[in-house]
Amino acid sequence: MSYSRPSTSASNEAPKDYEVPHGPNDSVSAVSFSPVADFFTVSSWDTYVRIYEANMSTGAAIGKALYNHEKPVLCCAWSKDGTKVISGGADNAGRCFDITSQQVGQIAVHDQPIKCFKYIENHNLVLTGSWDKTLKYWDMRSSTPVLTVNLPERCYALDFSYPVLVVGCAERHVQIFDLSKDPRTPVKSLISPLKWQTRCISTFLNRSGYSMGNVDRDCTGYAIGSIEGRVGIQYFEEKENQSSFSFKCHRENNHVHAVNAISFHPTYGTFSTAGSDGTFNFWDKDSKQRLKGFSSIGGPITSTTFNSNGSIFAYALSYDWSKGLISQPQRTAVFLHAVKDEDVKPKPPKKR
Repeated sequence: MSYSRPSTSASNEAPKDYEVPHGPNDSVSAVSFSPVADFFTVSSWDTYVRIYEANMSTGAAIGKALYNHEKPVLCCAWSKDGTKVISGGADNAGRCFDITSQQVGQIAVHDQPIKCFKYIENHNLVLTGSWDKTLKYWDMRSSTPVLTVNLPERCYALDFSYPVLVVGCAERHVQIFDLSKDPRTPVKSLISPLKWQTRCISTFLNRSGYSMGNVDRDCTGYAIGSIEGRVGIQYFEEKENQSSFSFKCHRENNHVHAVNAISFHPTYGTFSTAGSDGTFNFWDKDSKQRLKGFSSIGGPITSTTFNSNGSIFAYALSYDWSKGLISQPQRTAVFLHAVKDEDVKPKPPKKR
């Protein structure tokens, strides 16, 4: 099923958000909130990973720590308990920063840059995805990977909802693994439903119990974004009340912009998209509606993340290379947006 676009009756609002001080000096590759506290990380092409604490009651964010790679950092993530930050970069290395001891060490290595990092808490392993066309699973106590899995192309994006791992590769390849059965072999090898290069992937959240604040990754599907201003909502199994569809977004007149980031709200299971047009939107995939739209902030948004209860939405303004090499310097900043409940809470489907 193809769905041209969820309803866009919601008006665009100019965001008036808090700018995080002492931000990166080059493009931001990723922002990521701790799963247990309002600490967040920012990885950048300036080779540093910065760690901040957000306090929305005082309207401030305080820098807590930073560490560096030898070359640009392309990804960052947290351990389940929030005690460690993991990151990968163009130096082909994966590093781990211990919040308690403030020590950093190398825990992974590839033949090419590491584009994606995930903590697999169910097995106490970390997962790296690289441009060398491999996935590697690591026990952080060992310098040798526990398992290496070959991919059909370079890894561009991945997300994980135990036991399902979804990997987006170059040339629109999508690999789906069931880690409870065989992490070596994909259960599905697909071509993306979107006709252009994959930019981001995010697995669904289940909102069936959201009134109790008890939403978990539901393993029923994923959202995939491309450089051509389009998002695909993909279910692993088609059912009468859930069928895959795609919709256009981040387009203005004849200009088509990349969808750089998709983040699911941890309480309601709705999701955000952000793009090269400098806008971000909140959507409800089940009712196929746009819940809220925000005007452009004047440059590309390269990464987004919600905090653990969904009350803070962090996003990064920085150049995303969508126009190739340019001579003018581009502004880089990270903002914190106080999320209003009415902007992300699901709405009933519109009658047709």
